[in-house]
Amino acid sequence: MRFRQRATAGLATLLLPLAGLVGLASPAHAADSATATYTKTQDWGTGFEGKWTVKNTGTTAISSWTIQWDFPSGTSVTSAWDADVTSSGNHWTAKNKSYNGSLAAGASVSFGFNGSGSGSPSNCTLNGGSCDGGTTVPGDSAPSAPGTPTASSVTDTSVKLSWSAATDDKGVKNYDVLRGGTKVATVTTTSYTDTGLTAGTDYSYTVQARDTADQTGPVSGSVAVHTTGGTTDPPPTTGGKVKLGYFTEWGIYGRNYNVKNLVTSGSAAKITHINYAFGNVTNGQCAIGDSYADYDKAFTADQSVSGVADTWDQPLRGNFNQLRELKAKYPNIKVLWSFGGWTWSGGFAQAAANPTAFANSCYNLVEDPRWADVFDGIDIDWEYPNACGLSCDTSGAAAYKNLMQALRAKFGSNNLVTAATTADGTSGGKIDAADYAGASQYVDWYNVMSYDFFGAFNAQGPTAPHSPLTSYSGIPTPGFTTADAIAKFKSKGVPASKLLIGIGFYGRGWTGVTQSAPGGTATGPAAGTYEQGIEDYKVLKTSCPSTGLVAGTAYAYCGNNWWSYDTPATIGTKMSWAKNQGLGGAFFWEFSGDTSNGELVGAINSGLS
Repeated sequence: MRFRQRATAGLATLLLPLAGLVGLASPAHAADSATATYTKTQDWGTGFEGKWTVKNTGTTAISSWTIQWDFPSGTSVTSAWDADVTSSGNHWTAKNKSYNGSLAAGASVSFGFNGSGSGSPSNCTLNGGSCDGGTTVPGDSAPSAPGTPTASSVTDTSVKLSWSAATDDKGVKNYDVLRGGTKVATVTTTSYTDTGLTAGTDYSYTVQARDTADQTGPVSGSVAVHTTGGTTDPPPTTGGKVKLGYFTEWGIYGRNYNVKNLVTSGSAAKITHINYAFGNVTNGQCAIGDSYADYDKAFTADQSVSGVADTWDQPLRGNFNQLRELKAKYPNIKVLWSFGGWTWSGGFAQAAANPTAFANSCYNLVEDPRWADVFDGIDIDWEYPNACGLSCDTSGAAAYKNLMQALRAKFGSNNLVTAATTADGTSGGKIDAADYAGASQYVDWYNVMSYDFFGAFNAQGPTAPHSPLTSYSGIPTPGFTTADAIAKFKSKGVPASKLLIGIGFYGRGWTGVTQSAPGGTATGPAAGTYEQGIEDYKVLKTSCPSTGLVAGTAYAYCGNNWWSYDTPATIGTKMSWAKNQGLGGAFFWEFSGDTSNGELVGAINSGLS
């Protein structure tokens, strides 16, 4: 399969109006034992994502925290996570959750939110004192946020940072350079070279301006830097959740997306697992999908994870060798070989007739001595057992459980056995067609494909978000939502910890649409780079920016085209929802749809960490 039904994920817990939060104005009282800083992590024109970070700068523990600030009229919080946020007019209050109020000396905690509008926070207080520990100067505004730094001249041990100047009504005195939130330098110019770094290491930098009264403004956006050299990159910070992405074997062709792109985008440091898609299912057996891409293609030095070109006589080339090199740099990443998909699911009917023989064939292929060290298990993408996808299966409700039982018996407890599943939460729908509950005892988790609910495969519409998190008035098919799918799996006895929410790194769209709100008619699919009606997020974010939100995901109306897709902000909302549901994590389809700096992967990582 090339695309699958995917799920939108976490709704933010708080309903608040947001906007372009930018600066902290100095508050009323000094609080020298704690600080609160604000960062705008995303800005998509009509809204933004913001993050507050509370740090205990004192010598004793803090048992709770409350941040208060003002927004100008027209700016508001729409949703939030990891804090309880309320408002009274334009005055906003955020209080800690039960699990994150206590801060030891030197510790910090963050909470995030989505907003609408264009204003900036002002009059910030933390537990009644100044958010930056300073005092307010009457009639003197704090400086604006500097521009997001850019990195250049990166070496094993240093990086040069440059940024655009902040503005202030009384004048900017200097800038604090923050590495990982900690000040490493104060400079009077708009550039700084940080030295003494560690080779092969990830760093994050922001900048904060200070005016002549020593008031600090909001922190700039962050830039990620990976120093050159080193032999092993640090393991990802997972927060205990699965963060899985699909890598497609065919992506190395027209898309020119190689395993190395996971490194250069920063995505490799933010994931826990990769599903390599797809192996074939034919004649009742697991089989190679594309031998040239899988283990034969020679990558040049500039295409290779290691920076070393493949040779004609090396034992293993292709994507498999690149995945091996990736795991050498990121030892915590696990790789699974995914079999089936939309195109090759027709072979499962024959496989289900003899589950043991099928499991043996899969084991022998995955554990082939040439690449056994590359893979940590198997993923089954059967679309759909005892139901219809590209073709219809009539193997019976028990076939799925029997297949998973045979795979677990063969692969044992030291390998992962996972599966991609339907997200059809309708009564009598695809979840009801097979024994997913019985099979769940044999799998490590299910990738619930909570996307592709709606799209231009219904050429005349109605327009609808392809990955709704929840239902909404006018939804074309009740039950076609992430929440309905997860609820149905839970009701059947599938543990929440074995369910991953699905995110699509692409949009689905129609053309010939005359209304901006969902529910409009269309004349057919909108043009797409590789397939009509489908386009990558990295293209849509600029070609057709989001104009609204519905059911926890974004939609965009531009010209006579209507698209729906997830943004970093909606992903943050979905990750918060997933955590509240106790889900095991999230997965996405697929890496190449993301931006070159991996902003969607970053949103999943930060949302689950």
